[in-house]
Amino acid sequence: MFSLLLAAALQTVVVHAPQADLTLEVARTEAQREHGLMDRTVIPPHTGMIFVFDSDQLLAFWMKDTLVPLDMVFLSPDGEVRQIYPNVNVVPLDMPNEQIPREAGYGKYVIELAAGEAVKDGIEIGTKLDLRGVPPPTN
Repeated sequence: MFSLLLAAALQTVVVHAPQADLTLEVARTEAQREHGLMDRTVIPPHTGMIFVFDSDQLLAFWMKDTLVPLDMVFLSPDGEVRQIYPNVNVVPLDMPNEQIPREAGYGKYVIELAAGEAVKDGIEIGTKLDLRGVPPPTN
């Protein structure tokens, strides 16, 4: 229930990828970033979440309580794709936190999409996405 309330409260933005327009929920607070796409059983095509941080930094993401495989896309402050982790698999819900693998990269933004979506939408390393409509983080 909490995840449904959180999802309903999140602002969305449209980001133009080379082969699709992506409707992304914006995770801009610590609580929103921490919860991310946990507990979702489906992520429709061309949708996902963009995580917004204060600065360009080393970030590590994991699949804790995430029920569907994801693509993780790390972006620079100007929207250039730096790193893509495609098809990141779910982990058992009872896996201890210290055993859950982390995917790391530098970025100010990270986009999570359903597994396989990044390639379908023409997103690859070096692609530049227009992030002008993405709001800044809040503390």
